[in-house]
Amino acid sequence: MLSIAKYIDHTILKPITTLAEVETLCKEAIDNQFAAVCIPPYYVKAAKRMLNDSVKAATVIGFPNGYNTTATKLFEIEQAIADGADELDIVHNLAAIKSRDWVTAANEVIACTQLAHKHGKVIKVIVESGSLTDEELIKCCELYSQADIDYMKTSTGFHGTRATIEAVATMRKHLAPNIKIKASGGIRGYAFAKELIDAGANRLGCSASLQIIKESVAL
Repeated sequence: MLSIAKYIDHTILKPITTLAEVETLCKEAIDNQFAAVCIPPYYVKAAKRMLNDSVKAATVIGFPNGYNTTATKLFEIEQAIADGADELDIVHNLAAIKSRDWVTAANEVIACTQLAHKHGKVIKVIVESGSLTDEELIKCCELYSQADIDYMKTSTGFHGTRATIEAVATMRKHLAPNIKIKASGGIRGYAFAKELIDAGANRLGCSASLQIIKESVAL
C-alpha cells in the first residue's frame, strides 16, 4: 500500500488562521509524519518552534495573486528564511504570463530561486495551472526548468481552480526530469490523491490530510 503521509504538505492558509489552529496542524503533522506544514508567513516562527526535525516548515510568498513586484517577493523570502522557513511556495507573476511578458516571469523566478538556494532552501513555484492555457503551462515548464526550481506547484487553491490529473501529467511531460511536482487545490480524498501521484506528483498540498490518511488506512 502507498505510504501517502510522506507526500503531504499539511496546509492551512486561510486569512483568519489562528495560532491555536497552527499548533494543532503542527501536532498532526508530527503525529502522522507529513512532509511539511504550509502556513502563513506570520506563523513561521511559531511553527518552527512547534515542529521537530522530521517535518519541514513551508510558507507562501506573493500569495495568493502573485503580481507583487520581484523586489517584494525577494524581501518576503528573506524574511521567511530569517523566521526559519525550510520551503518557500512562491506564486509566479500570472499577470506577466497573461501579458506574454516571459522575460519578467523568467527573471523573477530565477532571482527567487537563486536567493532560496543560496540559503539551502526549497522553492516551489505556483503557476495556477487552471488559469493557464496548455501553451502557457508548457512555456512555464520550459522557462522554470531552466531556472532550476525544485518543484512546480499546480494551484494556490484560492482562485476556484484545483489540481487536475491533466495538469500534473502535462507538467511531468514538459519539466526537466530533476524538477518535482506539487499538486494542490481540491484534494479531499485518498483516491484522487493517489491518481495525482500516479500522474507524477511528488508532493500534495492538502487541508484534508487527516481524511486522506483515514481513507488510506481503511483500504
